[in-house]
Amino acid sequence: MKNIIKILFLTVMISSCEEDLNINTNPNTPIGVDKSFVLTAAEGSIATVIGGDLTNLGGFLAQYHTQSPSASQYLNIDTYNMNTDYANRLWSELYAGALNDLEYVKEESESEGETGSNLIAVLLQSYTFQVLTDLFGDVPYSQTLQGNDNINPAPDAGEDIYLGIIEDIDEALARYNANPVASTVGSQDNIYGANMDDWVKFANTLKLKLFIRMAYTSQANASAVSALLAEDNFITSDAVFTAYAEEQEENKNNPFYDVQLDRLGDVNNVASNSLLMFYTDNSDPRIDAVYRPTSAGIQRGLDQGDRGSFANETASAFARPKVLPNTPVYFMTVAESNFLQAEALIRYSSGAGAKDKYELGVINSFLTYGLTEADATPFIISGGAYEYIATGGIEDDVRQIMVQKWASLAYVNNIEAFFEISRTNYPEIVAFGSEDYSIGNLIVSINSVLPGGQTPKTLFYADNEVDRNTNLSQKASLIEPIWWDQK
Repeated sequence: MKNIIKILFLTVMISSCEEDLNINTNPNTPIGVDKSFVLTAAEGSIATVIGGDLTNLGGFLAQYHTQSPSASQYLNIDTYNMNTDYANRLWSELYAGALNDLEYVKEESESEGETGSNLIAVLLQSYTFQVLTDLFGDVPYSQTLQGNDNINPAPDAGEDIYLGIIEDIDEALARYNANPVASTVGSQDNIYGANMDDWVKFANTLKLKLFIRMAYTSQANASAVSALLAEDNFITSDAVFTAYAEEQEENKNNPFYDVQLDRLGDVNNVASNSLLMFYTDNSDPRIDAVYRPTSAGIQRGLDQGDRGSFANETASAFARPKVLPNTPVYFMTVAESNFLQAEALIRYSSGAGAKDKYELGVINSFLTYGLTEADATPFIISGGAYEYIATGGIEDDVRQIMVQKWASLAYVNNIEAFFEISRTNYPEIVAFGSEDYSIGNLIVSINSVLPGGQTPKTLFYADNEVDRNTNLSQKASLIEPIWWDQK
């Protein structure tokens, strides 16, 4: 653990420098360093982005939190007015940090004939590219990570990146299966401790997510999904990064906590009624795992963007995210895997078995939040608030799954919730005043600067990268849909 914390501290310290780096070059990865420590740094970089910037961003866009009336740090997000330099830090952290570090791990593993470590590195790169293309659409992929051989990598089409990621995963799995050399990184792999069975399950689950995300496109692949379902080898434990100190300690805590609660004073993020009232109206005990009550001890939220109506109230008058110094960062969860399988069964197997997977999704969500199966059971039995009712209509049945997936991802993986809302349009975004929070509804932020009830679908490319990469042109707006957003 001491070594992990040291690497995490190094990751945090170098991240401030990476904004000035070309995405193909990371001089902070020294030649000759043991790949196990570099792997930890790469996992730390991904966790810093997923658990930090994207927890904050995704929380606004998935309507888990909104801007406090008494502060204005994130009005640009809450009003859908992010500018072209918003993504500078996260872009550099993932490209110049995580992806380059993982490329080093891949190369070292290949030279040592260690197919297990190679597989881990490929999977983490694939996961990172998935996040990048789901955020930005077309991004550098096939031409990146080539060092000085190509300092201006052209972006690849998002649909090509998805197919490339799947091919990368399959090739790494094939190498490992043909010559299964276990990884030697041990506990420096903070996610699964180099347990290769778990990483193979992660590979299958990530592939399933990619295929399901293509469900509304011409690249939907029923046979590939059916093969994964038949193999039935998905994650059985959450893929989670846990290397954070239990007490408040700068640069060693959960990244959302470190910035939002510690450094900025817990004044910005307050509970959005979109989720808080869904929990409240359904008497869902997850509310107390997701939100801290007000200073008066009650769970009180704010309609998304409605800060003007409560101008004299501070953040402590509202419920706020319950993120602690040692709250882990989740890459993927068993609940998410179950919901993916349930959707796959609805789409490609006439719904057979979908109810069981849906119920396991709800149960595992409760478990991830520290509750019990007994806590979840009353919600999924006949007559329960979350009873699965097969209608035979694909969209009606998928909606039930997506609302529960949204309810299960709060401060687990906020940005993943945003991706799934964009893909499926569930929970639906409705006009303010017509919402029914009890069934899962979102509203257009009351402070929105976008016309016609539109909401963001993407981010602008990082200004730093556009300025130095001659092959990357800035996109026109935040409402350009990602390629898989075709419903």
